[in-house]
Amino acid sequence: MDPGAILDLFAGLGPIRLRRMFGAQGVYLDEVMFALAAGGELYLKVDAVTLDSFRAAGSHPFTYERQGRTARLNYWRLPDAAMEDPDEAARWARLALDAARRSSRKRPNTRAQSPA
Repeated sequence: MDPGAILDLFAGLGPIRLRRMFGAQGVYLDEVMFALAAGGELYLKVDAVTLDSFRAAGSHPFTYERQGRTARLNYWRLPDAAMEDPDEAARWARLALDAARRSSRKRPNTRAQSPA
């Protein structure tokens, strides 16, 4: 999926930003990566709260080969019904944003703290 199409599809969310990464592109809103464009497909962040919704919509996970094994990320393909409908795409993207925000809150802060 080309960058312009991604920006158009999610225009209703606010200022979307794309960043190249490992042959793919991360899709960001407010410094939160909520989607991944890879191999001509668009994948959205999922977690335990949203996974069943993506499954029910017929979505599938992003996978890639790594050291002879198939690896899977917590990004699932944007459902077909949302590919041509910005309102539907925005609805799914909001689920992905919520999942990405929940995921970022779970990560511990590993930066060194400077003494006060």
